[in-house]
Amino acid sequence: MVSNSTVTVSVLARNESAMRSRTLPLLFICMLCSSFIAGAASQAARNYTELELGVQCYRAGQFDVAIQHFQRAAEVDPTSTRVRLWLANAFTQTYIPGVDTPENVRRGELAREQYKKTIELDPHNLDALKGAAYLSLQMKKFTAARDYYRSASEVDPNDPNPYYSTAVIDWTETYQPRMELRAQLGLKPEQSLIQQTECWQVRDSNQEQVQHGIQMLKKAIELRPDYDDAMAYMNLMYRERADIQCGDVTAYDADIKAADDWVDITIATKKRRAEREAGRPRKSRVADPDHSPTTNLQ
Repeated sequence: MVSNSTVTVSVLARNESAMRSRTLPLLFICMLCSSFIAGAASQAARNYTELELGVQCYRAGQFDVAIQHFQRAAEVDPTSTRVRLWLANAFTQTYIPGVDTPENVRRGELAREQYKKTIELDPHNLDALKGAAYLSLQMKKFTAARDYYRSASEVDPNDPNPYYSTAVIDWTETYQPRMELRAQLGLKPEQSLIQQTECWQVRDSNQEQVQHGIQMLKKAIELRPDYDDAMAYMNLMYRERADIQCGDVTAYDADIKAADDWVDITIATKKRRAEREAGRPRKSRVADPDHSPTTNLQ
């Protein structure tokens, strides 16, 4: 006959065994979670350290060293738009506009790549859009620059800079072929193109873009009434239009007068701005992703 004490011991043993079978997996899971949390914390700390070191080097003008830190931070956290934007701006700072050496072009492309990755992660990142647009403009990749500026305007339609910069592209793309034709015809600076048969050729290719540039500049000045850079380009765009007013002397004279008026307006506006800003500390033109990086970049 089995005693009550024996039964009790057996039941307790079975319960203890069952508890161990349930507790051990839970302990294992907890250990894994703790390990994962510790690893994630370590990864975050490493990312923060690399990023902060990069920021310090960037602000000290040590862009190549900053790039190394930002690259390591990007390896730790590839989805960080902040890291990507810092890296893009650091590469941009090492790019020299107008220098077509392979190394310089490579740096420009690396910067554009990081801007693209930032935009892929955050399509409405205005700083990345304007940074990519500005760099593309400097690299004479006008189609890409125009697209980025258009996207930037869609994100912030009240920012005058993208409208102005788009107009700069319009002027650049229309000015060059017109001047090439004038050179071929042997025209002097004071001679207009409007009486030449070839004028219609340039008019057909440039007229729409010239008009678009004028509209973009008007929009920029509407948003920023003291935008003297935009006013200066209004002068240039009206001269561009004047020279393709083929056979129309009246329209030519009207555009030249408008251009001269914009010269006077620009000078007066610059004078007022200089008087207003006299004594104010100058803003840094080094792009800083944590402090509106593209505000000072067109």
